[in-house]
Amino acid sequence: MSNLLETFEKQQIEKLTSKKRVPAFRPGDTLKVTVRITEGSKSRLQAFEGICIARKNNSVNSNFTVRKISHGEGVERVFPLFSPLVEKIEVVRKGDVRRAKLYYLRELSGKKARIADKDRGDEADQYEYIEEAPPVEETKTADTDTNAAEEPKAEEVEAKQAETKAEEAEAKPAEESKAEAAEESSKEEEKAAENKSDDNK
Repeated sequence: MSNLLETFEKQQIEKLTSKKRVPAFRPGDTLKVTVRITEGSKSRLQAFEGICIARKNNSVNSNFTVRKISHGEGVERVFPLFSPLVEKIEVVRKGDVRRAKLYYLRELSGKKARIADKDRGDEADQYEYIEEAPPVEETKTADTDTNAAEEPKAEEVEAKQAETKAEEAEAKPAEESKAEAAEESSKEEEKAAENKSDDNK
């Protein structure tokens, strides 16, 4: 039963971390956490920057606590590590501490609450971030489909042009014959009018 739960939790973690980068961080690091806040129908992003004072690793239920001083008051927020509302976690500064839980910072203020910097070098992300590559094959097939679609269109256009030319060629002799017939009828009318005038004389 426990194996089933573990495999399920692993699958959930993979699913949640495939869309966002989870950097490797420790207590003492200064983090900038971007959270999505929904108010009614609107949603916005809010950044919360402070020192990570605790971290709890418990599979899917892992969380971390970030503390900052806002207007002279200490503010702490606990963020679930794999929450879909947590858009981004950035490590601003790496701190040098010897404890896993930095709750003693609550009693300290000013310079005493500062943490020394520590250069740990470039650390790999804790969870692998899989970037979705743009679908190259689909675009190629789409291009070929569009080309294939364009070719029949070109053929259709040529066929239509040939038809219109043939119709115009047929229409021209018909128009010419109509014009000739009209001219002949007008000439006959003139002759008839002349004959009538001659008869009257």
